[in-house]
Amino acid sequence: MSARQALKSAAAAVTSTVTSAVAVAPQRDLAGIVRVLTCGSVDDGKSTLIGRMLWDGSDLFDDQRETLRKSDRRVLDGKHLDYSLLVDGLIAERAQGITIDIAWRTFDTSKRRFVIIDSPGHEQYTRNMASGASHADVAIMLVDARSGIKRQTRRHAAILDLFGVRRVVLAVNKMDLVDWSEARFREIEADFKALQWRFGFDAAVAIPVASVTGDNIVHRSANMPWYQGPALLDHLDQVPSAATQSTGPFRMAVQTVLRDGQDFRGLAGSITAGTVRVGDTIVDAVSRREARIARIATMSGDLEEALSGQAVALVLDRDLDISRGAVLASPQSAPKATQAIEARLVWLSEQPLDPGNAYLLRTATDLVPVARLDVQARLDLETLARAPASTCAVNDIAVAAIELARPVALDTFAVSQATGSFVLVDTITGATVAGGVVTAVADATTRVAAPDTATRNTVVILSRKQLAAGVCADLEGQAGSEGEFRRRAGEVAKLLQSNGVAVRLDLDRA
Repeated sequence: MSARQALKSAAAAVTSTVTSAVAVAPQRDLAGIVRVLTCGSVDDGKSTLIGRMLWDGSDLFDDQRETLRKSDRRVLDGKHLDYSLLVDGLIAERAQGITIDIAWRTFDTSKRRFVIIDSPGHEQYTRNMASGASHADVAIMLVDARSGIKRQTRRHAAILDLFGVRRVVLAVNKMDLVDWSEARFREIEADFKALQWRFGFDAAVAIPVASVTGDNIVHRSANMPWYQGPALLDHLDQVPSAATQSTGPFRMAVQTVLRDGQDFRGLAGSITAGTVRVGDTIVDAVSRREARIARIATMSGDLEEALSGQAVALVLDRDLDISRGAVLASPQSAPKATQAIEARLVWLSEQPLDPGNAYLLRTATDLVPVARLDVQARLDLETLARAPASTCAVNDIAVAAIELARPVALDTFAVSQATGSFVLVDTITGATVAGGVVTAVADATTRVAAPDTATRNTVVILSRKQLAAGVCADLEGQAGSEGEFRRRAGEVAKLLQSNGVAVRLDLDRA
C-alpha cells in the first residue's frame, strides 16, 4: 500500500469513526467534532498523555478501566497505571514502548467530541506524523521538560505549518521531574514563541503538564500554582472545529460520472470548500466551460444547497465534457489551470530524490506526469532558515519548482487546502515519495523545463534500469527471464495508461 493509499485509509478510518460516533450520540453534530493531533519526540509521553485524558476526562467503559487496573504494567514509579496502554494498540508498539503507526481514538467530554490522532515520535516514522497532520484541526506538540525543544520538535512544527495546522498547543510534559519549576517552563515557553513567530501559528499556547500524575491534563494542578491558564482539556474544549470555520470559495473535485441509463448524468464528488446552490453557475477549471446547477442529488434526496464536506452528484443544465479529475469551481474564483508551480515538500521516501527517476503528481482525483522537479532549498532545522540545495532525502523539508506534463487545476494552499495539496508518486513502485503544498501557481502558458526535457513533457519513459529496480527486481540474474521482464513492463505501462498517463517503454535504455 502506498503512502497516498495509507492517507486515504486513515481518512476513511476517521470518517468511519466519526460516523459511528454520531450514530451513537446523534445530539452532537459534525460542527462539534475536533480532530487533535499529538506529536513529539520518542518518550516525550504522547500516548500516556492521551491515555490520561481518556482516563480522567472521557466516558471510558468500565471494562476498559478494569482491564487497565489489572494490568501488570506500571510506570517507573510503580504507583501509577501505564495509561499508554489505552492508546498503543499494535503489538510491536507495546513491546517497544513507542508509537509506530497512527492511532485514532474518539472520546466525548461534556461539551464536544474529539478524534485524537496519536502520531509517531521517532524520526523514521515522520511520514506517519505528516499523514496525521493532514487531518488535524489542532495539534498538541509534546516536549520533555528536562530536554525542552529538540530538532524533531522543529521538524514537527515545520510539518504542521506545511499542512496548514494553525492552532498549536505546546504541552511541556514531565514537570514532576523538574520539581514543578516555573523557571524551566518559562525558558521552554520562550523557545516555543520563537517557533510560533517563525511559522505564524494563529493560536499557540504553552501548558505545563505531568501526564503520569494527571496535573493540568483534565484538572488544574495544585503543584503549579504559578500557572494561571486552563488545563489542557479545558483549552481544547474552546478550540473551534474546522466545520464551523469559513470554507472559502466553492471547490469540488469530480470523483466519477454517474448515469442511470436514461437521462440522468451526475458529476459525483465531495465538496471540499464553499457552498453551491441550485441555479449557481459553475466552471470546469481546466476547460473554462460553464454551466448552471440544475439539480443537487444525494442518497437522501435532492438538496437546494450543499455545503463543504457533503458528498453530492451535481446535474448540469448542459452537457459538458467533464470526467474524473476535473475541478468544479465558482467562475469568480476558479483555480488556475497550470503546468508550473512552486511548492514546499516533505520528502517521505527512504530513497533520496533522483533526477533520473520519473515521478507523478497526484491531486485529490488527478494524476499527471512530472516533467521537471528542481529542488531550490531545504529548511535547516537548527536555524529554521532556508539553505540552498539541489536534492533532498528522507524527512527533509524542501522548496521546489515543479513542471507538469499537462495543465492541472490547482490553487495555492492558502486559498484552498484540498486543491492546493498533492503527493508525489514513484512511477514504477507506486509508492508516495513526498507530500507537498502549492505556494505559487504560474499561468498555463508558463514553462520552466529546459529543452532536453521536451520529450518528458508529454510522456513518461520507463527504462530498463527503473523496472529492474522495481517490479522486475526479482528477475535479476535469472536465465530466460527476458520474456517475463517485458510482460511486466507492458502491464505497468497499461496500468499507467489506464490512469491517463502517457507512457513509452525504452527497454534498451539502461
